[in-house]
Formats: sequence, structure tokens, C-alpha cells
Amino acid sequence: MGSGSIRRSAGALFRGVLSASRAKAGTFTDVPTTFSASTASTDPTAPNASATTGNAGRAARHGFPLRTVAALASSGLLATPLLAGTAHADPKEPKAPKPPAKMSQIGGDRLGTPGVQVAQTPGAPKLPGPDTLTARSWIVSDAESGKVLAAKNAHWQLAPASTLKMLFADTVLPKFPKDQKHTVKPADLAGMGAGSSLVGIRENLSYSVHDLWLGVFLRSGNDAVHTLSAMNGGTEATVTQMQRHAKELNARDTHVVTPDGYDAPGQVSSAYDLSLFARSGLQNPDFREYCSTASAQFPGDKGKDGKRASFGIQNTNRLLSGDYDIKPYPGIAGVKNGSTTNAGSTFTGVAQRGDRKLLVTVMNPEKKEHNEAYREAAKLLDWGFAAADKVEPVGRLVGPRSEDDGSGAENAKDKGKDADRSTQAALDGAGAKSGAWTALGLTTGALALLGVVAFAVHRRWPLPELVRGRRPRK
Repeated sequence: MGSGSIRRSAGALFRGVLSASRAKAGTFTDVPTTFSASTASTDPTAPNASATTGNAGRAARHGFPLRTVAALASSGLLATPLLAGTAHADPKEPKAPKPPAKMSQIGGDRLGTPGVQVAQTPGAPKLPGPDTLTARSWIVSDAESGKVLAAKNAHWQLAPASTLKMLFADTVLPKFPKDQKHTVKPADLAGMGAGSSLVGIRENLSYSVHDLWLGVFLRSGNDAVHTLSAMNGGTEATVTQMQRHAKELNARDTHVVTPDGYDAPGQVSSAYDLSLFARSGLQNPDFREYCSTASAQFPGDKGKDGKRASFGIQNTNRLLSGDYDIKPYPGIAGVKNGSTTNAGSTFTGVAQRGDRKLLVTVMNPEKKEHNEAYREAAKLLDWGFAAADKVEPVGRLVGPRSEDDGSGAENAKDKGKDADRSTQAALDGAGAKSGAWTALGLTTGALALLGVVAFAVHRRWPLPELVRGRRPRK
């Protein structure tokens, strides 16, 4: 395939496949790119051939070319959560865990209470029930004011999967100009978990920072994350910086172990914290550009003539790019999705309807239907847009420690533990003032691919230019 061509998203999955000798039993399934016969044959949960055939037939009926379907079926891709219609439940699987009886009350005491929290008022649309909203944790909030319209177990500490890449971007993205080039060394790609989602970075080739961030946001590429981490002083240094930044954002539910969100013991976040990461990141115009990009070209290998080819990549956020069984959500502007064995499916999104801008985070739906996290996120967005002026908030998204007024956070660095206690006390309780950190505004912009609409997100003061979804190159 020549330079500048756009492959179907399924074809791009095969870029950067690890060799069978390096593959181990892994858990990362954001973009399943590492498959081997040995792994498939020893996986006790792997579907049988008839199940794979059924998924292939389903994909074919939804418009995938037979040649593509055959390739996907033979590789096992159609048996993965990314493309499979349903997941096969393990009869021995333990019952779903229950949320802690007491959780953090940052942003309001109701947000620390287990179960669904909504302040329904007469005339407000009814929140969808538990048969529709099956996620273990979710939250829907006003992106501009930070008011939480409704939530379920908002502070439950759960595995975040690749939604943690929002914190990675919040932390690292401002450090390197987008036109800076980096030649990838073998050591840069060391330490990635088996089965990691990859964009297809090659050793000894040069990539711009802009290319690398497209790989992070569109393909959830752990190879791009590890390359940027190497540029940033290494994985350990990056994890330390991410944890420090989470604390600055008052994201107290988050413990970072890996920069890419790969399953690791002790790595947790919450629907509340993920919303804080998105709200913070969306103030950065580069973050907005990357998370709202539906498709782009990515540098490939060098040809015999020494010239670099390129290949098309598509965003794995299905509310942005769509899928064979789900349409792009009207007004969607990002931000990040994820999926691992421990986390299930996770998703944080931002969308605008009229002057209203909403954030939603969904973590680990119990219903294992294909694209279920996106469906539940869309239901919450629909409800939020209809209910925003008709329900009382049950809490708020707080600002950073350094900016949230009335919290004592501005002096936290000077007053030590006493200031930390003052900050925590002020953050507790839904009645706390929202402060000067009013955060976000979205401005409409049309995205050519699939008719998707993307929006610029900014603080209340104007930006020098609006960020629009990147048009696919021809």
C-alpha cells in the first residue's frame, strides 16, 4: 500500500505486531495487536471455532470485505472484545465486587456514598435504570461549571485501563514541542506488557512528538507512551511525575504504577478522578487536537528508495469514529477509551449540545455487549443534556490544589499537613463554592470524517484559534 493511503481500521491493527517469541500471557486489550497460535491455544477463555465463525459472519454482514473478515477470523481478532458481539461468561466467575461502604468525599459527601446519586426534581427526565446503566461506576458532569449532575460510586477505586493515558498526557504533553523529532532506540520500547495496544513504532526510525501523541490518542499505542516516557527521563520518572500531578489535581483516588494504564497490582483510579484528568487536559489546545482527531496518517517504514511511507490510523473512541454497530455521538469532542482484563471497558468523553458541555466517565459495565461502555456513556450524555437545568447537583468537580479558591489549597505548599487537612475539609461537601477554576468552554467545529462534529475546549477567556478535528489526508 502506497504512501498517504488510509487503511481500514482493522488493517492498521496489524502494524507493530510483536514476535511470538516475545509474547506472554497478557491482559491489555485496548487494541489487540499481539496474537500467536500458542497464546490462543492455551487461553482457557478463548472462544471455539464456531464462535469465531459466527463473529466473522456478523462482521461480513456489517460491511467488512470478505478478505478482511477472513484475515481477522484467522488471527482471532473477531473473538476479542473489540469486535465480538458478546463476551462469553465464565460460569465459575465470582460475583461482581461491591463498592466500599465509605469512599472519598472530595467534591461532595454524596459522591462518597455507594449507589446512584441523583437529585431528581419535578419535570426532570428520569435517569435510565440499572438494566440500562450497568457500569460499576459512572459520573456525568457539566464540563464548564464542574457541577455533578448524577453519579454512581464516583470515588470507587478501580483499574482505569488506557483512560489513565489522559493523566499521562496532562503530565508530559506540555514538555516537548510538537515538531521535536526523536529517533527510537530499542530501550525506548522495553517493558511494554504482552498484548499491548500498539500504533506501530519501529526502532531506529525518527518520529515527531506530534506523531507520537497521535499514536497515544488514536491507537492507544503503548509503544508511543513508552517512547515519550523515555524522552521524559524514563518510565519510573514519568510515573512519579504523574502521581505528583494527580495529587495537584486533587485526584486522591489514583495510584499510578504504569504510564500507559496496563494492568498492574495497585494501579487504580476512579470515575471522578478520570473526569478531573479530562477536564484539566482539555484546557490544553494540543490535548484537544489529539483527543478530537478521528483519523490521521502515521509514519511507516522506509522503502527501498529511502522514503518513508505512511498508513492510516483511526481513533478507537467509537463515539468519535463510529463502528459497524454504533454511530458517532452528535457533538462528541473526545477524550479517551480503554479496556483491559482487570478494568473491563472504560471511557471518558466530552460533548456539546447548544451551549451545554458535558463530561461523562463510565467504568466496567457488567453487560458485556460489544461497545457497551460507549452505549452507556451515550445514554448518560442524552440524559444529562435533557436534565442539566432540571436537577440539583449532587457534587462538583474540584479544581487543582493551587487554584481552587476557598479551599486553603493555594497555601498548601507552605503550610504542610495542616493545610492539607484544611484543603480536604473544604473540598468535602457539595455546598463548597466552585471557585475561580471554571475551566471549560467548547466551540463548535465540523469534522469531515463520518460527519462527526468536534469542538474546541477552553477556559472562559478566548483562545487564539479554535481546534477542529483533523481531516484525513488523501
